[in-house]
Amino acid sequence: MPRMEDILNLPLQDPPCVEFSAANLKWVKVEGGRQGGDDIALIPFARVEEFVKGESSNAECPASFRIESRRKRSEGSISKPRVDGYLEYTLYWCSYGPEDYRDSESGNGDGSNVKPATGKGSRPGRRHMMRGCLCHFTVKRLYTRPLLALIIYNQRKHVDKTGAPCHGILDRDAVGTRAMYAPRISEDLRQKVMSMLYVGISLDNIIQHHIEVVQGHGGPHNRDDFLTRNDVRNMERVIRNSSHELHVDDECSVKMWVQRHHKHVFFFQDYSASEPFILVIQTDWQLQQMLHYGNNGLMSFHSTFGSKKLKYPLSTLLVFDSSHNAIPVAWIITSSFVGQFVHKWIGLLAERIHTKDPRWRLSAFLVDDPSFDISTIRENFQCRILLCVWHVRRAWIKNLLKKCYNVEVQQEMFKHLSWILYSSRSGPNSVDTIEEFMQVFVDQCAFMDYFKSQWLPHIELWVTGIRSLPVTTPEPLAAIETYHLRLKSKLFHEQNVNFWPRVDWLIHTLTTEFHSLYWLDQYSMETGYFENLRDDSFSTNAWSQALHIPDVNVMLDEQNLQLAKIISQADRTLAYTIWNPGSEFSLCDCPWSRLGNVCEHVIKLAMVCKSRQVARPLLAAQVYRQALLSLLQNPPDDPLVLEHAIVHATRLQQDIKGLEELSNSGLLQPLPLEVNPHMALNLQLFPRLP
Repeated sequence: MPRMEDILNLPLQDPPCVEFSAANLKWVKVEGGRQGGDDIALIPFARVEEFVKGESSNAECPASFRIESRRKRSEGSISKPRVDGYLEYTLYWCSYGPEDYRDSESGNGDGSNVKPATGKGSRPGRRHMMRGCLCHFTVKRLYTRPLLALIIYNQRKHVDKTGAPCHGILDRDAVGTRAMYAPRISEDLRQKVMSMLYVGISLDNIIQHHIEVVQGHGGPHNRDDFLTRNDVRNMERVIRNSSHELHVDDECSVKMWVQRHHKHVFFFQDYSASEPFILVIQTDWQLQQMLHYGNNGLMSFHSTFGSKKLKYPLSTLLVFDSSHNAIPVAWIITSSFVGQFVHKWIGLLAERIHTKDPRWRLSAFLVDDPSFDISTIRENFQCRILLCVWHVRRAWIKNLLKKCYNVEVQQEMFKHLSWILYSSRSGPNSVDTIEEFMQVFVDQCAFMDYFKSQWLPHIELWVTGIRSLPVTTPEPLAAIETYHLRLKSKLFHEQNVNFWPRVDWLIHTLTTEFHSLYWLDQYSMETGYFENLRDDSFSTNAWSQALHIPDVNVMLDEQNLQLAKIISQADRTLAYTIWNPGSEFSLCDCPWSRLGNVCEHVIKLAMVCKSRQVARPLLAAQVYRQALLSLLQNPPDDPLVLEHAIVHATRLQQDIKGLEELSNSGLLQPLPLEVNPHMALNLQLFPRLP
């Protein structure tokens, strides 16, 4: 039997299941000290919540553990900490105790266990739940090892002071009553009902739906199955009485929200003279979506949304579900550029995910700004980094359509803009291409003024980024665009104009109404319920729509790849024309594309060109491959530089292999080899990987 001084020698236990309980751990009984005789175990601190959930799901004694007391210390506050000294101390107690009101409610006994109705020791509204349960445990976040949590189980059995079971199926008096089950509905059911209420589903429909679900699995089995109208009314009252404005001062209001919703707050850094404001929000539901859809999939940044209207711009981490919809799995609100301080929280996020599932891996991470700290993202997620040019493409198209009225001129200008971005006509220098563009279209004054002021100062950064990173295909761009438009319609409605300067309003809207829209869509897709209430924007995702266009509707002349046509799904007599098919800068004349959006016709053509292998390689692929070729053709003389170049070439080779894997899964265009002497040399020096 070890002493408390030996706790750091105990094995760290991290069960592979999502939720786990005491039954999944090996317990050691400690000798001596204040915890003498208690059972102890070490687990990662990040998994304490999963342990509490697992303990609450005990089949014999379903329970709900509440926080009875909590204490915290700051780092550096103790000069000589004990081995079991804590940074955080939390006492969890079964909600069926410790008080016992069974005798008072039945009218029997002398009433010695009865607590006062008010004042110290009372628990208003919970008398019917108090059955004297003594089950409780303590969690200590160790002072000397902050990543570890010491669990001290003081009483593992759900018994009263006589040692007899006091609730659950082992308690004979509880059979046939709600004391057989957990005292309150679960957080999952609470989230479900709250989301239904936020999207406008009525109380009657919620209760009817719940009855159908319970009947579907053969009758009530737990507390959640006994959902009542009062439960739903209580949640309605919470929504009705809630407000984003917790304090008149916005900064104070945000701090109060952070304190009240610590489960939703993944990372928080308050504004100071030397540090920016950073708030990263991730709910339990978002974490589950990230675990499910991010594994072997894509994750993307959608950054700096609302920089002209909101107090602080909003950035989002997105994953893509099986229907090719973008799902927000984290929101980042910061007073600075999100990529500048991404190192403060991105590593913690990767650690959180891998703690939940050590086998979780990304296929690729999309960034929408070349100034992001790419090395930090790659180091933490160990995956390919792709550059997303969606908002550049969208901004240029929208301004071309707005400032230039000749369709043919629009097409030519768009083609030249692609040459600028990829420097495909001027070798390593884009200056000549820019000068040529400005001379050829000097009469387009409105667009030139916009281009000079908004893009000319940053164009070299984008050109450099595209030379060093591969660019993703149009398919994910359509899903990101749908998310962008949905976010815009929700936040930038005219009735909200007075709230835009407040961060607390943005937080409240995201975590309530907007969050519920995505929850409902996933729930409807998984169960088939409430399909009539799904947001139409999900069904109009161009990526998803492109998959339903038959190949026979595509008219593509493989001898002339300047344009192609696709027959309309709605009107067979109508055909849309796509210029420059198969490239990142395709342009369609359909109404949706004429608004500056990525349409299903552009995506369908990209898929067809890839499957038939008839389109030219993407401009981004050409630029990326040229980096390897130039390295092979001009080896440096200095041995140290040569060694670095070989390492760089090997890394590029690994990147190309990874891009081929992404291409096979439809996430990136293939890199077809051109038959020429330079490529033959490339094949000799670096044979194709098996």
